[in-house]
Amino acid sequence: MTSVPTDNSGEKFLLPAGLGDGLPPEAGFEAAMVERLVASFARWGYERVKPPLIEFEDSLLAGPGEAMAAHTFRLMDPISQRMMGLRADMTPQVGRIAASRLQKMPRPLRLSYAGQVLRVKGEQMRPERQLGQVGVELIGAEGAAADAEVVLLAVEALTSLGVPDLAVDINVPRLAPSILQHLPAPQRNDLIAALDRKDTARVAERAGDQAALLSGLLRAVGPVETALPVLEGLALPAEGAEVRANLAATIALIRKAAPDLTLTIDVTDHRGFEYHSGIAFTLLGRGVRGEFGRGGRYVNHAGEAATGFSLYLDTLLATLPMPAEPKRVFVPFGADAKAALKLRTEGWVTVQGLQSADARAEARRLRCSHFLLDGQVAATGN
Repeated sequence: MTSVPTDNSGEKFLLPAGLGDGLPPEAGFEAAMVERLVASFARWGYERVKPPLIEFEDSLLAGPGEAMAAHTFRLMDPISQRMMGLRADMTPQVGRIAASRLQKMPRPLRLSYAGQVLRVKGEQMRPERQLGQVGVELIGAEGAAADAEVVLLAVEALTSLGVPDLAVDINVPRLAPSILQHLPAPQRNDLIAALDRKDTARVAERAGDQAALLSGLLRAVGPVETALPVLEGLALPAEGAEVRANLAATIALIRKAAPDLTLTIDVTDHRGFEYHSGIAFTLLGRGVRGEFGRGGRYVNHAGEAATGFSLYLDTLLATLPMPAEPKRVFVPFGADAKAALKLRTEGWVTVQGLQSADARAEARRLRCSHFLLDGQVAATGN
């Protein structure tokens, strides 16, 4: 018989900050969500890959992975004596797979993934350091149609799970840097941070002859119906005008496919999109703490255009209602195995007795609503 620890101090089993155990029924619910999300991706033609949990840091932190360097745990490989990193984000790994193992596959390449990531520290809105990620990457495709596809796929996948009041906030993190690229780095970085904070006074103080244009960017925030016309009225430089045209085309495609979807724009938000090179987006819910996911356009290790998104399982788990517990039936020790098999095929969860005991009492003790009595299912009477 297995012994149970009697030490109630808890110190022996204390976990590091930001890490926790997944317990029933939440762990099972999370696994079921992963299966449903990956199935949604597969119906759009996205094939699953499985990157390793840890790899050499020179490949893990190459390309888009460079932006995750500060979030990455490192350790020495005792075999090769090379430094390795524990993944903090799966997107760079999928980009590496596409640029190496799948480089000869026809483009566009549609890949999906699911797994755990570990970060050095949590964020204010997401203090957990170990996170479950599920997502897709569309590699080798440029333009509005590709940007719209990943947004619509994310929306469809979340809607299929029952996420209510879903909203998509579309960001253009490279727009402001493209306008400010001629400025000295300290001034440019200060202005980008001020735009992130929506600090109009700081922008007016530091922007010089760009103050009017940057103030216009701050006004181009909100529902697409009001924000996009403001953005279209601004005299942007050539690179910014190209980004704006792609944004408008992407929004038009999304609107055509999902006319009732809540769409907002924030062209000044740069935080969390450090490696994105084009349109990015955040998936939000009304009254929900944190976001359901993020995504956007970037360049992979081989210099290919790519776009995709990652969904965060912790937010989904905290938002969606727990499904009803499955019907559990206690099968007494020595009962007919065929009877138990028949119950499982009918959708019951069977809990097998391992020694002779009062069947009704054991069913109640083991959280079973029913028990098998003379080959028939009987209620425990709870």
